[in-house]
Amino acid sequence: MKFRVERDVLADAVVWAARTLPTRPALPVLAGLVLTVEGDVLTLSSFDYEVSTRVELPVDVTTPGTTLVSGRLLADIARSLPAQPVVMEREGTRIVINCGRSSFTLPTLPVEDYPQLPAMPATSGTVDGSLFAAAVAQVAIAAGRDDTLPTLTGIRVEIEGGNIVLAATDRYRLAVRELTWQPNSSKISTNALIPARTLADTAKALASVDQVLIALGDGGVGEGLIGFEGNGRRTTTRLLDGEFPKYRTLLPSEAATIATVSTSELADAVKRVSLVAERNTPVRLAFEGAEVVLRAGAGDDAQASEAVACSIAGDGLEIAFNPTYLLDGLASVDRALARFAFTQATRPAVLSGLTEAGDKPSDEYRYLLMPVRLTG
Repeated sequence: MKFRVERDVLADAVVWAARTLPTRPALPVLAGLVLTVEGDVLTLSSFDYEVSTRVELPVDVTTPGTTLVSGRLLADIARSLPAQPVVMEREGTRIVINCGRSSFTLPTLPVEDYPQLPAMPATSGTVDGSLFAAAVAQVAIAAGRDDTLPTLTGIRVEIEGGNIVLAATDRYRLAVRELTWQPNSSKISTNALIPARTLADTAKALASVDQVLIALGDGGVGEGLIGFEGNGRRTTTRLLDGEFPKYRTLLPSEAATIATVSTSELADAVKRVSLVAERNTPVRLAFEGAEVVLRAGAGDDAQASEAVACSIAGDGLEIAFNPTYLLDGLASVDRALARFAFTQATRPAVLSGLTEAGDKPSDEYRYLLMPVRLTG
Protein backbone atom coordinates (compact mmCIF):
# COMPACT_ATOMS: atom_id res chain seq x y z
CA MET A 1 0.00 0.00 0.00
CA LYS A 2 1.35 3.40 -0.98
CA PHE A 3 -0.33 6.76 -1.62
CA ARG A 4 0.26 10.51 -1.62
CA VAL A 5 -2.08 13.16 -0.20
CA GLU A 6 -2.08 16.78 0.93
CA ARG A 7 -1.32 17.19 4.62
CA ASP A 8 -4.39 19.31 5.51
CA VAL A 9 -6.77 16.92 3.75
CA LEU A 10 -5.26 13.91 5.53
CA ALA A 11 -5.19 15.56 8.96
CA ASP A 12 -8.81 16.69 8.73
CA ALA A 13 -10.01 13.21 7.73
CA VAL A 14 -7.91 11.30 10.28
CA VAL A 15 -8.94 13.55 13.17
CA TRP A 16 -12.61 13.19 12.20
CA ALA A 17 -12.43 9.40 11.92
CA ALA A 18 -10.45 9.01 15.15
CA ARG A 19 -12.72 11.18 17.30
CA THR A 20 -14.95 8.23 18.30
CA LEU A 21 -12.16 5.77 19.12
CA PRO A 22 -12.54 4.30 22.61
CA THR A 23 -10.14 5.53 25.29
CA ARG A 24 -10.01 2.08 26.86
CA PRO A 25 -10.80 -0.40 24.06
CA ALA A 26 -12.04 -3.87 24.95
CA LEU A 27 -9.64 -5.24 22.32
CA PRO A 28 -6.34 -3.62 21.21
CA VAL A 29 -7.41 -3.59 17.54
CA LEU A 30 -10.40 -1.37 18.37
CA ALA A 31 -7.96 1.49 19.05
CA GLY A 32 -6.95 1.38 15.41
CA LEU A 33 -8.04 3.06 12.18
CA VAL A 34 -8.48 0.93 9.08
CA LEU A 35 -6.84 2.51 6.02
CA THR A 36 -8.11 1.12 2.72
CA VAL A 37 -6.66 2.36 -0.58
CA GLU A 38 -8.58 1.41 -3.70
CA GLY A 39 -8.83 3.17 -7.04
CA ASP A 40 -7.98 6.79 -6.27
CA VAL A 41 -9.71 6.85 -2.87
CA LEU A 42 -8.45 6.41 0.69
CA THR A 43 -11.10 5.22 3.15
CA LEU A 44 -10.55 5.65 6.89
CA SER A 45 -12.87 3.72 9.19
CA SER A 46 -13.30 2.80 12.85
CA PHE A 47 -15.76 0.72 14.87
CA ASP A 48 -16.04 -0.19 18.56
CA TYR A 49 -19.23 -2.31 18.28
CA GLU A 50 -21.30 0.76 19.25
CA VAL A 51 -20.25 3.62 16.96
CA SER A 52 -18.72 3.39 13.48
CA THR A 53 -17.16 6.14 11.38
CA ARG A 54 -16.13 6.15 7.75
CA VAL A 55 -14.62 8.92 5.63
CA GLU A 56 -13.40 8.92 2.04
CA LEU A 57 -10.87 11.28 0.46
CA PRO A 58 -9.12 11.42 -2.94
CA VAL A 59 -5.43 10.47 -2.99
CA ASP A 60 -2.74 9.68 -5.57
CA VAL A 61 -2.42 5.90 -5.37
CA THR A 62 0.73 4.01 -6.22
CA THR A 63 -0.21 0.66 -4.66
CA PRO A 64 -3.66 -0.31 -3.27
CA GLY A 65 -4.06 -2.17 -0.01
CA THR A 66 -5.49 -2.24 3.52
CA THR A 67 -3.82 -1.79 6.88
CA LEU A 68 -4.64 -1.01 10.51
CA VAL A 69 -2.72 1.52 12.66
CA SER A 70 -3.17 3.26 16.00
CA GLY A 71 -5.82 5.90 15.34
CA ARG A 72 -5.00 8.45 18.02
CA LEU A 73 -1.27 8.30 17.29
CA LEU A 74 -1.91 8.74 13.57
CA ALA A 75 -4.19 11.72 14.31
CA ASP A 76 -1.52 13.35 16.52
CA ILE A 77 1.11 12.84 13.84
CA ALA A 78 -1.10 14.10 10.99
CA ARG A 79 -1.86 17.30 12.91
CA SER A 80 1.82 17.97 13.59
CA LEU A 81 3.18 17.38 10.07
CA PRO A 82 4.53 20.35 8.08
CA ALA A 83 2.31 21.85 5.37
CA GLN A 84 3.64 19.64 2.58
CA PRO A 85 2.41 16.55 0.69
CA VAL A 86 2.37 13.33 2.71
CA VAL A 87 3.47 9.94 1.40
CA MET A 88 2.39 6.85 3.33
CA GLU A 89 3.72 3.40 2.47
CA ARG A 90 3.41 0.00 4.07
CA GLU A 91 6.65 -1.87 4.51
CA GLY A 92 6.03 -5.33 5.96
CA THR A 93 4.43 -4.91 9.39
CA ARG A 94 5.05 -1.16 9.55
CA ILE A 95 3.72 2.03 7.99
CA VAL A 96 6.21 4.72 6.95
CA ILE A 97 4.99 8.34 6.82
CA ASN A 98 7.12 10.92 5.01
CA CYS A 99 6.30 14.62 4.84
CA GLY A 100 8.98 17.11 3.83
CA ARG A 101 11.95 16.31 6.05
CA SER A 102 9.79 14.59 8.68
CA SER A 103 9.54 10.81 8.85
CA PHE A 104 7.56 8.47 11.13
CA THR A 105 7.38 4.69 11.30
CA LEU A 106 4.36 3.06 12.96
CA PRO A 107 3.71 -0.62 13.69
CA THR A 108 0.56 -2.06 12.16
CA LEU A 109 -2.13 -4.01 13.96
CA PRO A 110 -3.65 -7.30 12.69
CA VAL A 111 -6.35 -6.02 10.34
CA GLU A 112 -7.82 -9.53 10.01
CA ASP A 113 -8.90 -9.32 13.66
CA TYR A 114 -10.84 -6.08 13.12
CA PRO A 115 -14.66 -6.34 13.19
CA GLN A 116 -16.65 -5.65 10.06
CA LEU A 117 -18.38 -2.27 10.01
CA PRO A 118 -22.19 -2.36 10.14
CA ALA A 119 -24.05 -1.60 6.94
CA MET A 120 -25.60 1.85 6.66
CA PRO A 121 -29.41 1.72 7.07
CA ALA A 122 -31.56 2.97 4.20
CA THR A 123 -31.69 6.76 3.94
CA SER A 124 -34.92 8.25 5.30
CA GLY A 125 -34.43 11.94 4.51
CA THR A 126 -32.17 14.98 4.78
CA VAL A 127 -31.74 17.94 7.12
CA ASP A 128 -29.75 21.16 6.86
CA GLY A 129 -26.37 20.53 8.48
CA SER A 130 -26.01 23.82 10.37
CA LEU A 131 -29.62 23.72 11.58
CA PHE A 132 -29.24 20.15 12.80
CA ALA A 133 -25.97 20.90 14.61
CA ALA A 134 -27.45 23.93 16.37
CA ALA A 135 -30.59 22.05 17.40
CA VAL A 136 -28.69 19.07 18.80
CA ALA A 137 -26.33 21.36 20.74
CA GLN A 138 -29.29 23.14 22.32
CA VAL A 139 -30.67 19.84 23.62
CA ALA A 140 -27.48 17.92 24.43
CA ILE A 141 -26.63 20.22 27.36
CA ALA A 142 -29.55 18.74 29.33
CA ALA A 143 -28.63 15.09 28.76
CA GLY A 144 -27.50 13.10 31.79
CA ARG A 145 -23.91 12.05 32.30
CA ASP A 146 -24.53 9.31 34.84
CA ASP A 147 -23.92 5.97 33.11
CA THR A 148 -25.86 4.19 35.86
CA LEU A 149 -28.96 5.80 34.29
CA PRO A 150 -28.23 5.08 30.61
CA THR A 151 -31.69 6.11 29.38
CA LEU A 152 -31.06 9.68 30.54
CA THR A 153 -27.70 9.86 28.72
CA GLY A 154 -29.55 9.86 25.40
CA ILE A 155 -31.41 12.32 23.21
CA ARG A 156 -34.88 11.20 22.26
CA VAL A 157 -35.58 11.85 18.57
CA GLU A 158 -39.23 11.83 17.54
CA ILE A 159 -40.05 12.01 13.84
CA GLU A 160 -43.53 12.62 12.51
CA GLY A 161 -43.71 13.45 8.80
CA GLY A 162 -41.62 16.55 8.16
CA ASN A 163 -41.12 17.41 11.84
CA ILE A 164 -38.40 16.32 14.26
CA VAL A 165 -38.54 16.82 18.03
CA LEU A 166 -35.37 16.42 20.09
CA ALA A 167 -35.56 16.06 23.87
CA ALA A 168 -33.07 15.39 26.69
CA THR A 169 -33.22 15.50 30.49
CA ASP A 170 -31.00 14.73 33.48
CA ARG A 171 -33.92 15.08 35.96
CA TYR A 172 -32.88 18.62 36.92
CA ARG A 173 -33.57 20.27 33.55
CA LEU A 174 -35.24 19.39 30.29
CA ALA A 175 -34.47 20.74 26.82
CA VAL A 176 -36.84 20.33 23.87
CA ARG A 177 -36.17 21.50 20.30
CA GLU A 178 -38.40 21.26 17.26
CA LEU A 179 -37.19 21.51 13.66
CA THR A 180 -38.17 20.49 10.16
CA TRP A 181 -36.46 18.15 7.72
CA GLN A 182 -37.09 16.67 4.27
CA PRO A 183 -38.24 13.05 4.68
CA ASN A 184 -38.37 10.63 1.77
CA SER A 185 -41.91 9.76 2.87
CA SER A 186 -44.42 12.12 4.48
CA LYS A 187 -45.90 9.13 6.33
CA ILE A 188 -42.79 8.37 8.37
CA SER A 189 -43.48 8.07 12.11
CA THR A 190 -40.81 6.77 14.46
CA ASN A 191 -38.66 7.56 17.47
CA ALA A 192 -35.19 6.67 18.67
CA LEU A 193 -33.01 7.17 21.75
CA ILE A 194 -29.51 8.13 20.61
CA PRO A 195 -26.44 8.48 22.88
CA ALA A 196 -26.19 12.24 23.43
CA ARG A 197 -22.41 12.48 23.21
CA THR A 198 -22.30 10.59 19.91
CA LEU A 199 -25.13 12.60 18.38
CA ALA A 200 -23.65 15.93 19.52
CA ASP A 201 -20.18 15.08 18.16
CA THR A 202 -21.60 13.84 14.86
CA ALA A 203 -23.91 16.82 14.34
CA LYS A 204 -21.09 19.25 15.14
CA ALA A 205 -18.73 17.48 12.72
CA LEU A 206 -21.34 17.69 9.93
CA ALA A 207 -22.36 21.31 10.65
CA SER A 208 -20.73 22.60 7.46
CA VAL A 209 -22.54 20.07 5.24
CA ASP A 210 -25.43 21.49 3.21
CA GLN A 211 -27.63 18.42 3.62
CA VAL A 212 -27.06 15.64 6.16
CA LEU A 213 -28.56 12.26 5.26
CA ILE A 214 -30.39 10.60 8.15
CA ALA A 215 -30.59 6.82 7.77
CA LEU A 216 -33.27 5.09 9.82
CA GLY A 217 -33.86 2.07 7.61
CA ASP A 218 -37.03 1.18 5.73
CA GLY A 219 -40.13 2.24 7.64
CA GLY A 220 -38.26 3.59 10.66
CA VAL A 221 -35.43 2.65 12.97
CA GLY A 222 -34.28 -0.86 12.10
CA GLU A 223 -31.88 -3.25 13.83
CA GLY A 224 -31.37 -0.73 16.64
CA LEU A 225 -29.13 1.40 14.42
CA ILE A 226 -29.19 4.95 13.03
CA GLY A 227 -26.80 6.55 10.56
CA PHE A 228 -25.76 10.05 9.46
CA GLU A 229 -23.85 10.94 6.31
CA GLY A 230 -22.59 14.03 4.52
CA ASN A 231 -19.66 15.20 2.41
CA GLY A 232 -18.13 11.72 2.21
CA ARG A 233 -18.37 11.17 5.96
CA ARG A 234 -20.54 8.56 7.59
CA THR A 235 -21.38 7.61 11.19
CA THR A 236 -23.61 4.89 12.58
CA THR A 237 -24.49 4.32 16.22
CA ARG A 238 -26.39 1.76 18.22
CA LEU A 239 -29.50 3.06 19.92
CA LEU A 240 -30.10 3.04 23.66
CA ASP A 241 -32.67 0.74 25.20
CA GLY A 242 -35.14 1.82 27.84
CA GLU A 243 -38.17 4.04 28.22
CA PHE A 244 -37.51 7.77 28.04
CA PRO A 245 -39.52 9.85 30.55
CA LYS A 246 -42.87 11.21 29.37
CA TYR A 247 -41.44 14.70 29.25
CA ARG A 248 -44.44 16.46 27.72
CA THR A 249 -46.32 16.13 31.00
CA LEU A 250 -43.60 18.23 32.65
CA LEU A 251 -44.16 21.26 30.41
CA PRO A 252 -46.86 23.48 31.96
CA SER A 253 -49.57 24.76 29.63
CA GLU A 254 -50.17 27.98 31.59
CA ALA A 255 -48.07 30.49 33.52
CA ALA A 256 -48.89 32.81 36.44
CA THR A 257 -45.88 35.07 35.83
CA ILE A 258 -44.01 35.94 32.63
CA ALA A 259 -40.64 37.71 32.86
CA THR A 260 -38.66 39.00 29.87
CA VAL A 261 -35.05 40.11 30.25
CA SER A 262 -31.98 40.72 28.10
CA THR A 263 -30.29 37.36 27.67
CA SER A 264 -26.74 38.69 27.64
CA GLU A 265 -27.26 41.09 30.56
CA LEU A 266 -28.79 38.39 32.73
CA ALA A 267 -26.08 35.87 31.80
CA ASP A 268 -23.34 38.36 32.68
CA ALA A 269 -25.03 39.15 36.00
CA VAL A 270 -25.38 35.46 36.87
CA LYS A 271 -21.68 34.91 36.15
CA ARG A 272 -20.68 37.79 38.41
CA VAL A 273 -23.01 36.99 41.28
CA SER A 274 -22.22 33.27 41.23
CA LEU A 275 -18.55 34.02 41.90
CA VAL A 276 -19.35 34.04 45.61
CA ALA A 277 -21.61 30.99 45.47
CA GLU A 278 -20.08 27.91 47.03
CA ARG A 279 -20.32 24.61 45.17
CA ASN A 280 -23.94 23.47 44.78
CA THR A 281 -25.14 26.81 46.20
CA PRO A 282 -27.93 28.40 44.14
CA VAL A 283 -28.35 31.94 42.87
CA ARG A 284 -31.57 33.61 43.99
CA LEU A 285 -33.61 35.66 41.54
CA ALA A 286 -36.29 38.03 42.86
CA PHE A 287 -38.63 39.25 40.11
CA GLU A 288 -40.45 42.37 41.28
CA GLY A 289 -41.58 45.61 39.65
CA ALA A 290 -39.38 46.32 36.63
CA GLU A 291 -36.28 44.38 37.60
CA VAL A 292 -34.85 41.08 38.71
CA VAL A 293 -32.45 41.14 41.64
CA LEU A 294 -29.85 38.38 41.78
CA ARG A 295 -28.27 37.35 45.09
CA ALA A 296 -25.77 34.74 46.20
CA GLY A 297 -24.04 34.00 49.49
CA ALA A 298 -25.39 34.43 53.00
CA GLY A 299 -24.40 34.89 56.63
CA ASP A 300 -20.68 35.36 57.24
CA ASP A 301 -19.79 34.10 53.74
CA ALA A 302 -19.03 36.33 50.78
CA GLN A 303 -22.16 37.87 49.28
CA ALA A 304 -23.12 39.51 45.99
CA SER A 305 -26.18 41.10 44.45
CA GLU A 306 -27.04 42.76 41.16
CA ALA A 307 -30.20 44.15 39.58
CA VAL A 308 -31.10 43.77 35.90
CA ALA A 309 -33.96 45.54 34.12
CA CYS A 310 -36.82 43.16 33.46
CA SER A 311 -40.38 43.23 32.14
CA ILE A 312 -42.76 41.30 34.40
CA ALA A 313 -46.34 40.30 33.71
CA GLY A 314 -48.13 38.78 36.70
CA ASP A 315 -47.21 38.42 40.35
CA GLY A 316 -43.65 38.91 41.50
CA LEU A 317 -41.79 35.93 42.94
CA GLU A 318 -38.44 34.79 44.27
CA ILE A 319 -36.88 31.61 42.93
CA ALA A 320 -33.44 29.96 43.07
CA PHE A 321 -31.54 28.06 40.41
CA ASN A 322 -28.30 26.17 40.02
CA PRO A 323 -26.21 28.90 38.30
CA THR A 324 -24.50 26.48 35.90
CA TYR A 325 -27.80 25.05 34.71
CA LEU A 326 -29.25 28.55 34.35
CA LEU A 327 -26.26 29.74 32.31
CA ASP A 328 -26.51 26.65 30.08
CA GLY A 329 -30.11 27.54 29.32
CA LEU A 330 -29.38 31.21 28.64
CA ALA A 331 -26.55 30.27 26.27
CA SER A 332 -28.76 27.82 24.39
CA VAL A 333 -31.70 30.21 23.95
CA ASP A 334 -29.67 32.04 21.30
CA ARG A 335 -32.02 35.04 21.25
CA ALA A 336 -31.68 38.66 22.38
CA LEU A 337 -34.36 38.25 25.03
CA ALA A 338 -34.93 35.43 27.49
CA ARG A 339 -38.53 34.67 28.46
CA PHE A 340 -39.26 32.96 31.78
CA ALA A 341 -42.67 31.38 32.37
CA PHE A 342 -43.41 30.59 36.05
CA THR A 343 -46.33 28.83 37.70
CA GLN A 344 -44.97 29.21 41.24
CA ALA A 345 -41.60 29.50 42.99
CA THR A 346 -41.48 25.81 43.87
CA ARG A 347 -42.34 24.56 40.40
CA PRO A 348 -40.12 24.30 37.29
CA ALA A 349 -39.69 27.39 35.12
CA VAL A 350 -39.73 27.30 31.32
CA LEU A 351 -37.10 29.36 29.54
CA SER A 352 -37.46 30.27 25.87
CA GLY A 353 -36.21 33.05 23.60
CA LEU A 354 -37.56 36.14 21.85
CA THR A 355 -35.84 38.14 19.13
CA GLU A 356 -37.38 41.41 20.33
CA ALA A 357 -39.96 42.68 22.79
CA GLY A 358 -43.54 42.03 21.71
CA ASP A 359 -42.69 38.87 19.78
CA LYS A 360 -45.09 35.97 20.05
CA PRO A 361 -43.45 33.20 22.11
CA SER A 362 -42.36 30.16 20.11
CA ASP A 363 -42.30 26.52 21.11
CA GLU A 364 -39.29 25.90 18.85
CA TYR A 365 -36.96 25.67 21.85
CA ARG A 366 -37.91 25.25 25.50
CA TYR A 367 -35.64 24.75 28.47
CA LEU A 368 -37.37 23.63 31.65
CA LEU A 369 -35.34 24.20 34.82
CA MET A 370 -36.06 22.79 38.28
CA PRO A 371 -35.72 25.36 41.08
CA VAL A 372 -33.57 24.82 44.15
CA ARG A 373 -35.55 24.83 47.40
CA LEU A 374 -34.98 28.05 49.31
CA THR A 375 -34.10 27.87 53.00
CA GLY A 376 -34.09 30.68 55.51
